[in-house]
Amino acid sequence: MPTPSAGEVTIEHSAIGLNFIDTYHRTGLYPVPLPSGLGLEAAGTITALGEGVDTLQIGDRVAYMGPGKDGLGAYATRRVMPVAGLFKLPDDVPSDIAAAALLKAATVEGLVERCAKVQAGDWVLVHAAAGGVGLIMVQWLSAIGANIIATASTDAKLELAKNAGAHHTILSSAGDLPEQVKTITKGTGVSAVFDGVGKDTFAVSLDCLAPRGLLVSFGNASGPVEGVNLGILAQKGSVFVTRPTLGHYYATPEDAAAGIARVWEMIGSGKVKITIGATYPLTDAAAAHRDLAARKTTGSTILLP
Repeated sequence: MPTPSAGEVTIEHSAIGLNFIDTYHRTGLYPVPLPSGLGLEAAGTITALGEGVDTLQIGDRVAYMGPGKDGLGAYATRRVMPVAGLFKLPDDVPSDIAAAALLKAATVEGLVERCAKVQAGDWVLVHAAAGGVGLIMVQWLSAIGANIIATASTDAKLELAKNAGAHHTILSSAGDLPEQVKTITKGTGVSAVFDGVGKDTFAVSLDCLAPRGLLVSFGNASGPVEGVNLGILAQKGSVFVTRPTLGHYYATPEDAAAGIARVWEMIGSGKVKITIGATYPLTDAAAAHRDLAARKTTGSTILLP
């Protein structure tokens, strides 16, 4: 292990978060400089301090959700990281929960509260509602009083979404999703769609929107959305589409501090409960990727060093 330089610490990882974006980095859908590690998110305990580090101490528990100075690399037992990218864990947030939740919950916070600005009473549609982001998002939306329609690929997953707070659930294989959404909303459609699926759901998501509604396309589980004709947005009711990136919502220290404070508030209050659906030894990361890509997992998945 290298010795931490000024402004850096060494972290002994307790748990590592698995995220769908990890599969994009692995396949090259999101290219990274090679050679490269994998993984954006982990939690653990500080074991060494670099020069000038005075905001953290050896023994403090911390988590992070972004690349380090050398890029990706959370799939590791230990790692040197800059202090600037770390978040100290509250006493009531276990390390495995932090690793399972930080990136996903911060994503939800940014998308729901600062991107779509969902208000109590709004109708929203959440695709893949039983996944790691989906279950957190449904709980978050329920806590702020939104009316939630959820989709998932199986009845068992729909039951998970319903237990998390979804008011209506629809199988993603249903060929009449827009018609069902319009029936549920008494013909108006939803004010926002949260779509982490991508190519397979883009067109139907547009058809579920109310006039001037917003499609938040934040993932590519089925492949990237390509060849969009902007004129279709006018035809569907002057609707909006955004393709947000978490980094742009957590770009400044002030934005990051405010967002993470809200995340800890929602988790600490019990309004958002984190479901760890599966754990894998770090040495079985390949199997975890295969299961995640095949949609065999529910909730959050973590790797254990």
